[in-house]
Amino acid sequence: MNGLNYILKRILQIIPVIFIISILIFLMLRAIPGDPARLVLGEKATIESIDAMREKLGLNESYVVQYGKFIKGIVSLDLGTSLTYQRPVIELLQSRVKITLMLTLISTFFSLLISFPLGYYAGKYKDSVFDQIIKSGALAAVSMPSFWIGLLLMILFGVKLRWLPVGGWGDTFFEQIRSLILPGLTMSLLTSALLIRNIRNSVVDISNMDYVDFARSKGISERAVKNRHILRNALISTVTLLLMRMAYMLGGSVIIETVFSLPGIGKLMVDSIFGRDYAVVQALVMLFAMIILLINLLTDIIYSFLDPRVKF
Repeated sequence: MNGLNYILKRILQIIPVIFIISILIFLMLRAIPGDPARLVLGEKATIESIDAMREKLGLNESYVVQYGKFIKGIVSLDLGTSLTYQRPVIELLQSRVKITLMLTLISTFFSLLISFPLGYYAGKYKDSVFDQIIKSGALAAVSMPSFWIGLLLMILFGVKLRWLPVGGWGDTFFEQIRSLILPGLTMSLLTSALLIRNIRNSVVDISNMDYVDFARSKGISERAVKNRHILRNALISTVTLLLMRMAYMLGGSVIIETVFSLPGIGKLMVDSIFGRDYAVVQALVMLFAMIILLINLLTDIIYSFLDPRVKF
């Protein structure tokens, strides 16, 4: 019951945050220079036609009325029509969100696959040659920009070896998965480097704890000590870091989607900002904000269950 109360309390804390974010998004978009009506009609448009378009878009109404319609649209899932694509925004999001979510999940999968064994054994064999190599590799991955890593992978696996497509989005599910491997691997490297360092340091610290020595002195097998005491406690900070990185990957997919020509919501965001497509940008920023808030909520809940010392 305490756990349920804690979750409800955290959900109620999110509501005013969403309200503040919605106001900031609404005001910041309207502070961007440029008239959406003129962008739609072109530079040669007459003043009368521009004014008519502003009336049609509701831009002549007061900010209070526009904000009220914005909130009403979010609640009713009627997010308006895109100026650039001339389609309902909700349809645009439905077709693009899937790509970005799949990219994030594949990146997370690669991150876990790379970081857990390397981080654990680097910590277990602290200061060995293996540990030095892993630490140097993690430092190199953190230091290099993701678009540069992406270009290197494209040249190696796409151009030289011809194993994987260098960009675009396939028609079949198999082709789509293949088209996400290189961008997913690119996006996972920074997260993997951060996780490796975190897991390695956690394993080193926890292995030196008294309760681990006490468990070994009681005759508990090394495998049980590793699973029950070392890995479980290392998971607490690792899960928190991983979930926060997932939120970052969703928001930071813009560069990767642009480099690999993936039609996800990151690329849609860039195109919509340059096109002053208010309805799409508002919907996307709100979507990003809500996803990050939900991931934060999930992080707190998982953390509470992993660490019994955390009080509901």
